[in-house]
Amino acid sequence: MRIAVVGGGTMGVGIAHRFAANGASVAVVDVDLATAESAVRRVADTLRTASERGKLDAGELDQAINRVHAVGSVDELEGGLDLIVETVIEDAALKRTILVAAESRDPRILASNTSSISINELADGLVAPDRFAGMHFFNPVWAINLVEVIRGEATSTDTLAAVAAIVKFLEMEQAVINDAPGFATSRLGVLVGVEAIRMVEEGVASPQDIDRAMSLGYRHPMGPLMLGDLVGLDVRLNIASHLATVYGDRFEPPELLRSMVAAGRLGKKSGVGFYDWTSGSPLPIKES
Repeated sequence: MRIAVVGGGTMGVGIAHRFAANGASVAVVDVDLATAESAVRRVADTLRTASERGKLDAGELDQAINRVHAVGSVDELEGGLDLIVETVIEDAALKRTILVAAESRDPRILASNTSSISINELADGLVAPDRFAGMHFFNPVWAINLVEVIRGEATSTDTLAAVAAIVKFLEMEQAVINDAPGFATSRLGVLVGVEAIRMVEEGVASPQDIDRAMSLGYRHPMGPLMLGDLVGLDVRLNIASHLATVYGDRFEPPELLRSMVAAGRLGKKSGVGFYDWTSGSPLPIKES
């Protein structure tokens, strides 16, 4: 299988890792060749870590790393790939521009990893929207075995069958969702996360106690505030802001979320959010 990932951020690296580990040839595209090469090095690092942890056979490590290469622009991709998946920031105009350029390379399947933007909206401008679908992966992609597959109004049954085969190739499971902003996972997850932030803002309980209640009481793998730290509170803010324009006040970001993002408290990637991640493991914040 030959695929390309457009966007070398956290999700792009994770998607490239998963495909390479499962035997696909992967081109990673970013704004220029140097940035794409940096992303490829991060993919190699994640593959080495997987090998060290016994998640990837040591004998397959070098082959997996060699299956990933950098490309400086979408226009430089070879034609006729099995899949091109776009995974840039949640900006509809930017995504549409990239998707139109990617479609010109004539992939069998074109997909977006968007977590909240309507697939029908992103299909605007495509010549063959029947070959386009949403493929929403979850961070970390190498550990979470779900792909939320989004069916647009024009997405064909052949495309859905091809996407299902790709998901099976990755040894993952799919949940097929009809197009709507936020789909299923972001719509539900962000709503819970936003309400948990409101509870902290209102002094209902500490982040740790809210998370403990959801983890033990509802058997969530982790609480919504720790999950927000892992996803990135800036990402939470962007998605909630977008969904608020569609669904109204119940998704309106709390002022606490806005102020934390403005202060650079983005969660794990910045070292601090609702938890202190600077030691490598999440610890309660000690407010002054």
